[in-house]
Amino acid sequence: MTHSKGHVPIGLKIAYSAFMAVLVPVYWHNYGPTNFLYFCDVALILTLIAIWPENALLISACAVGILVPQAVWVVDFLVRSTGTSLTGMTDYMFDADHSVFLRALSLFHGWLPFLLVYLVWRIGYDRRAFWTWTALAWVLLIVCFFLMPPPTANPGLTPVNINYVWGLRDTVAQTWVPPYVWFAALLIGLPLLAFAPTHFLLARVMPKAA
Repeated sequence: MTHSKGHVPIGLKIAYSAFMAVLVPVYWHNYGPTNFLYFCDVALILTLIAIWPENALLISACAVGILVPQAVWVVDFLVRSTGTSLTGMTDYMFDADHSVFLRALSLFHGWLPFLLVYLVWRIGYDRRAFWTWTALAWVLLIVCFFLMPPPTANPGLTPVNINYVWGLRDTVAQTWVPPYVWFAALLIGLPLLAFAPTHFLLARVMPKAA
């Protein structure tokens, strides 16, 4: 079965655009432009671009890229809310240096995956999504590893360790393996263990894009 355009309610498009009209300037002011190198923030922006014309490729690519990572974020957040730090990914959500308003905006991590699944269901899944997101992810990872700040003891609101290229915590780099081994593992492991399974699942259960 294929889907044609015109399936996303206009109210949803307006609501999402309104949310982004708040988030983008607030994030830019507080975190700076490099914050938009995170996979999740890239997905937010691409979804904004894609939701109005109902661009199946961009929507599908975002779904491939963030469904598994955001599921990990949600699990980590729920565990952290009990007082236990699982991976450190969501420690910032409980950091007083981040205002309650900023942390409330960051709750998009919890609902964006569901929105993308809904959009793919309504618009259809584009099978080119896997390689589209993989290529984008490789570019982002390379930029973040070689050009962006590594973890630091007191990062404050400054984005560091973007996309976890130095480990899962923003305050200290991982020490399990050498940094380049960790980086190579991300370049290979994310497509194999996160993007590809999501691609095959969506290709199987979702309607094909027109």
